[in-house]
Amino acid sequence: MISLCEYVDAGSDGQSIGNCPFSQRLFMVLWLKGVTFNVTTVDMKRKPEILKDLAPGAQPPFLLYGTEVKTDTNKIEEFLEENLSPPKYPRLASRNPESNTAGLDVFSKFSAYIKNSNPQLNDNLEKGLLKALNKLDEYLGSPLPDEIDENSADDVTSSSRPFLDGQVLTLADCNLLPKLNIVKVVCLKYRTFSIPKSLSNLWRYLDAAYAHEEFSSTCPNDTEIHIAYSAVAKALK
Repeated sequence: MISLCEYVDAGSDGQSIGNCPFSQRLFMVLWLKGVTFNVTTVDMKRKPEILKDLAPGAQPPFLLYGTEVKTDTNKIEEFLEENLSPPKYPRLASRNPESNTAGLDVFSKFSAYIKNSNPQLNDNLEKGLLKALNKLDEYLGSPLPDEIDENSADDVTSSSRPFLDGQVLTLADCNLLPKLNIVKVVCLKYRTFSIPKSLSNLWRYLDAAYAHEEFSSTCPNDTEIHIAYSAVAKALK
């Protein structure tokens, strides 16, 4: 049996799982694959010896697959999808290419919003974030091709699917959900901004995700996210 170990950023205590959407993304992929693996937290402040031996110059997350060390998140994901494949392991790739890009601009709009310290720019930056969230909401509310029955007389104009690409979590969700969790937690803490409840498709998506342990149990503690963004989130002056 091949041993699998994911090395991730440690939290503020040097031991718990820290705030890193890339680490959580791979954590979710491994969990969804149903493979046995270990998670090791790495305290980067102390520059542990293990990094010098396994992945000199690398930043977590990285993966130890047997004796092979993988350090690029995208390549790790591709490697896992190729090597942990059916019939033993589920395929996690999205069937619809649009699912892979849905919501990808949310995090960049969030970053611009949260890093701004100029009150005069705040409203426009918040509108930019809202526009990106609305676009994601619209995608989640639009039926996918397999939800439309061409032989039916009824037009399907909306979707009630729980996840980006359908009824199950895919690689697209593993990429987007950790970032959405950060957006939700940080905006509330540092801007008293909440994702509007009117974005019902987006909230359906988030509620469905938090109900799955592959996501909820891999989320860092909210406090860790607050700490990670304490020097990034700028107070409006």
